[in-house]
Amino acid sequence: MEATKISVIIPTYNEAQNLKRICESFLKFGNENLLEIIISDSPETNDNTTEIVENLAVKYTKSPKKGRATQMNHGASVAKGDILYFVHADTQIHPDFVSDIFDALKNGYGLGCYRYVFDSYSWLLKINAFFTRFPFIWCRGGDQTLFIQKKDFFLLNGFRDDFQIMEDYDFIIRAKEKFRFKIIPKNVIVSARKYENNSYVKVFRANFVVMRMFLSKKYSQNEMAEAYKKLLNYR
Repeated sequence: MEATKISVIIPTYNEAQNLKRICESFLKFGNENLLEIIISDSPETNDNTTEIVENLAVKYTKSPKKGRATQMNHGASVAKGDILYFVHADTQIHPDFVSDIFDALKNGYGLGCYRYVFDSYSWLLKINAFFTRFPFIWCRGGDQTLFIQKKDFFLLNGFRDDFQIMEDYDFIIRAKEKFRFKIIPKNVIVSARKYENNSYVKVFRANFVVMRMFLSKKYSQNEMAEAYKKLLNYR
């Protein structure tokens, strides 16, 4: 395996409250193979993110356009590492992320993610999380984090910049046509805030509806994004 350094890319939009925790976790559990932490911020962020990152050992960059796909692509474009590790700001990472990623790549996997659990005692969310151990596309999502070698990321042309929603699913589907996909049998911890701001039923229904729209290939990005916004109270 040629890759030796990891660039962490965190796309953000008003995530000031989470940045200190996640960046300190990366610095605590990373080793000499963790090259950099890149905060790829939305141009529409209006909280104190810039003030927070001034006191953190990170590289801060403003994406030229809003949208998680564009922000992640922008972060990748300035990354210096051989491996890209995309992580949401409200995720709690696994302490073994460096060795887990290197082991997966060394064993012939081109990319992969973790399983997850929620920061909630809800038994319904525990059931949701259980299914992240399975390889089906509807069990995936950006919350699980995603690692891939940079050369392979650009070979796949990155995330679709024209995607407002489902960009992670689209990328994984395309990537699995060329590379083996590893689901690391350990958990990251995912925020349950979307469920807390709505309800389990509302979020489940929204995810189900939009996933069906996406897989049918009959709907535009605007139609899917609008459907999701109507079904959920989520930023």
